[in-house]
Amino acid sequence: MSEPTSPLETEQSEEAQPPRREPVFNLPPVVLAVIGICAAVFLLQQYVLTEDQQITLLTDGAFIPVLYTGQYGFDWFLFTRPFTYAFLHGGVAHIVINMIALAAFGSPLANRLGWFRFALFFAATGLASVVLFWAVHPYGEAPLVGASGAISGMMGAAARFGFRTDRASGKAAFAGPVLPIAIVLRMRGVVNFLGAWMVINLVTGLFGLGLGAPGQIAWEAHIGGLVAGFFGLRWFDRGWPAAELEFPDQDSGKDQHT
Repeated sequence: MSEPTSPLETEQSEEAQPPRREPVFNLPPVVLAVIGICAAVFLLQQYVLTEDQQITLLTDGAFIPVLYTGQYGFDWFLFTRPFTYAFLHGGVAHIVINMIALAAFGSPLANRLGWFRFALFFAATGLASVVLFWAVHPYGEAPLVGASGAISGMMGAAARFGFRTDRASGKAAFAGPVLPIAIVLRMRGVVNFLGAWMVINLVTGLFGLGLGAPGQIAWEAHIGGLVAGFFGLRWFDRGWPAAELEFPDQDSGKDQHT
């Protein structure tokens, strides 16, 4: 028969237990779902579909600017291509880089917004990406594929939080209120990040520099997504209690692939 345990022994036993560790792959379900869809489509393209079927998938699923000039008539895929293009990718490096960036920036944003608002944000910034891409290349015939436009939108959203995250709940989430643009643009770290990001996108998109031939990197779509995420985040954020608004120190701080 076991003897009763004293409160002191119980307290000591609890203190002796190792602290609970956060899982390495603690990704929100909605982020895992997007990664899973992208991976499934990529594997389908590479190992299941015939060459003709791959061409059909690219034609019906990728965003092709010239189809929206009115010269090729109407088809129902005109409504879906501005969204489905984000789930197609042009190669192993393309999808791997995008999925790593999605996990890094999408996870804290999804934990902040919730799955439904995050899904709307993903769709809206992806749409903004193709709108700018079409505006620059209205007669372009090269298919645009990749989730980078929406991921760039997540980077823009991260900047509006000053890249601050809170792990108190066990899940990393962007913390605090959505900062006013005037505050964000006086935060050195944020401005340096946005400036470097912009230069890298322009240089790699226009000149290639080992990351693909010139014109393969759709820098226009990246910029469209970033701008939409940066300026449009407030439409998707749940808000923050006015009593908790605390601003940081202003001194801190071949296919077209997206």
